[in-house]
Amino acid sequence: MSVFASLVEQLADLLQPLFGAFAAAAAIVLFTALVRLLVHPLSRAAARGQKARVALQPRIAELRRKHARNPEKLQRAVLELHTREKVSPLSGCLPSLLQLPAFFLLYHLFSSETIGGRANELLGHRLFDAPLGGRWADALGDGGVFGGAGLVYVALFGVVAVVAWFGYRLSRRMTAAQAPASAADDGQRVPGLTAVTKVMPFMSFFTLVTVAVMPLAAALYVVTSTTWSVVERSVLYR
Repeated sequence: MSVFASLVEQLADLLQPLFGAFAAAAAIVLFTALVRLLVHPLSRAAARGQKARVALQPRIAELRRKHARNPEKLQRAVLELHTREKVSPLSGCLPSLLQLPAFFLLYHLFSSETIGGRANELLGHRLFDAPLGGRWADALGDGGVFGGAGLVYVALFGVVAVVAWFGYRLSRRMTAAQAPASAADDGQRVPGLTAVTKVMPFMSFFTLVTVAVMPLAAALYVVTSTTWSVVERSVLYR
């Protein structure tokens, strides 16, 4: 944690001439962008895999007609097809999973009073009137919704709502594009995947909940990463 805290502090010092008192918040956004850049190759691979799955729909439909009376044989045939074409329905989960350690580090960093046996100086940094280690509940107790800190969260919720709406529309288009393949394969081969597919378009709105309950620094990470994801997916899956 001390090493990670030093990294954030160094990024903040680097950005100080440009962002002044908001340098620590800018450092979190920059750190998030660096993490997303590191996993971007995996995101590109996941996009290629998704397009390959959509391209396999006619062949899967043919297998369904051929093995209509033998579901187990259909399942094996589709699995063999995906293995042969090196396509996995779960490949898109890997970029998200690899980001979790960075998120948990940041969450813990701005939830700890001490780091390495000394006071955590990062907790003194703010985004306007909102401390980076504070939560929405703290802002409500200190001036209410329209207080200084409350307005920071109002603006953040507004950004999240806009990003979530675009993410919802994008997920709906992607889900509709892969629906035939999912019906032919995924819902049978991966238990629960059909239900997950139906819920996925609404997951962007879950960010509103996470922003409300976590430290502001972690919320900035989530909002930045979610925004990156929506833009990235709109480019890679067009």
